[in-house]
Formats: sequence, structure tokens, C-alpha cells
Amino acid sequence: MIRRFERRRRAALATLIGALTFGLAGCAGLGERLTDSDDKLDIAVVAKGYASPFWAAVQSGAFAAGEDLGVNVTFNGPDTESDVVRQVDQINLAHVMAPDAFVFSALDSSASVIALEQFVESGIPVVAFDSGVPGSDIPISTVATNNRAAAAAAAAHMIELTGGEGEVAILAQSSTSVTGTDRRDGFVDHLAEHAPDLKVVDIQYNDSDQAKAEQQASAIIQAHPNLSGIFATDDDGAVAAAQTARRVGADVHVIGFDSGAVQVQLVREGHMAGAVTQNPYLMGYIAVETAVKAARGEEVEPVIDSGFYWYDAENLDDPDIQKAIYD
Repeated sequence: MIRRFERRRRAALATLIGALTFGLAGCAGLGERLTDSDDKLDIAVVAKGYASPFWAAVQSGAFAAGEDLGVNVTFNGPDTESDVVRQVDQINLAHVMAPDAFVFSALDSSASVIALEQFVESGIPVVAFDSGVPGSDIPISTVATNNRAAAAAAAAHMIELTGGEGEVAILAQSSTSVTGTDRRDGFVDHLAEHAPDLKVVDIQYNDSDQAKAEQQASAIIQAHPNLSGIFATDDDGAVAAAQTARRVGADVHVIGFDSGAVQVQLVREGHMAGAVTQNPYLMGYIAVETAVKAARGEEVEPVIDSGFYWYDAENLDDPDIQKAIYD
């Protein structure tokens, strides 16, 4: 009872702090599901983003889990996936709200550690999803796609498309997020092992900025006239690569990651060879489900794989694929 009163008092304080510090828009995700008129568990979620289709699907899964399990779920994230400072502020604000468990996806794994330590000190269990904190024991569980395996699947298809020879490039969304680095490394390592004659000639990082990725794709294609393929580690990079290759008339195999509406349409129309998609709805659902178990003192698995699929024009309408894409 004392902890519940204290949590409610701090939640009210957090609302005031949020309104003064971030403005109403920045706090909308924090307040829309949190109520103090019941004795439900409170689960706070801070993602790497907020408005994109991927994070919207994660949010839907998180809220669905909250409804099914009878808990309050708040969801927030920065407007862009390059705003590390904003995300750290949101993590700090989530701690002030004193939830029963905290769920987060790190934009910058190193930058998140200090902010996360306060949850440990307060006895609040932490569950990571999508991007965790390698080398840290703060998250008691990480719910994520096996990004290395997914990228290796993309590499296997690139080998098939190119015959295992030539030059390829990578458009990666981040050099600091474990999601981005695992996808990059999973692709590179698979090529090195299975197709040493298919060389990675360039790797560029775009911070999930499609305009920036388009500039990078254009420069890569111009610098490497014999380029055989481009692998993009996220939706923005994939769309940028495919649209740039089509615009300049480059005969380049483009393989992407994720499944936003434009990317799916590019695959359907044959402008992209295919892509690997996560299951963001299931990821959000499992992350909240795991946090609820942790808040109730139940044992949870340290690593939970939320799965992935390869899709192309041939299998795009398969029911399992349709459940996973978020276009």
C-alpha cells in the first residue's frame, strides 16, 4: 500500500515535469494509458521511435498485451531514431513515474546504461526489446529478432542473386545500436564464410534518415559502376536504395530489412529482390508480457527470439508473411 501511494505521488510529479520539460506532444505517449484509479500493474515502454509504421506496430502489440493481461501500458519514444539525448530523457522520466516494470529499446546501448542503473537501484525490473545492452546484466530479458541470423538469410539470398561474385554495399541504419551492428555483421560474416568473392566495398550509416540514405546510395552507385547489390538494414535505407537504383537506371539487386508499405510495394513490383521482416507486433506483445511476469516475480527467459521471415514477390501474400509485415 505504501509503495502504491508513493508510486502514484511520483507519477503525478512526473506528469508535471513532463508538461514543463517536454510539452504536451512529447508526453502524450506517457499519459495515454497510465491511470491511478486502479490497482493494475504499470508497465512503461520507451522505444527507439514513435511515429514510424514499425514502432506503431510494436505499440499496438504492447497495448494489446496490456489489455489481455489487465495492466496499464504507457508507450513513448523520440521522434527520430538519431535523437539519443531525447530518448535518455524519456528513460529518466519513465523512472520518475516508478512503474512496476520498464521496457525499452536502446538507440545507443552505451548511453543508456547510466540511465538504466537507476531502475536497478529502485528495484524495478528492466526488459529490453529490439536493441538491448550487450555486456550489461541490467535487462533481465531481451526480446528481439535474431538480427545476425536474419541478416545472414539476406546474405544467402544476395549470394544466390549474384552468383557469389562481384561487389556489394551496405546501407546501415546505425553504428551504435546493437540492432544495426548485428545486421551489418551478420551480413558481412555470412558473405565472408560462404562467398569470399562477393566483396563488401562500402558501408554507410544513415540514422534511419531516408534522404541521407538516398544521397549515400547515389554516391555508392556512382563510385562503384560494377556494383552487384545493396543490402539495407532498415526500411528507410531499403526504400532509398531501391528508388535510387531505379532513378539512375542501375542494375543492382536490392535486399532490404523490415516491411513498411513503400518497401513492400517495391518488392511486389520487382524493384527490390526481397527483404527480411521482423514481427514488430509480436515483439511488442512479448516484451510487455515478459515485463508483467518479471513484475510479478516470475522467472523469465534471458533471451526471447521474436522471429523473422524472408519475403519476396512470390510469397508476399502468404498468410504468415501478412501477419508479420506492418505496411
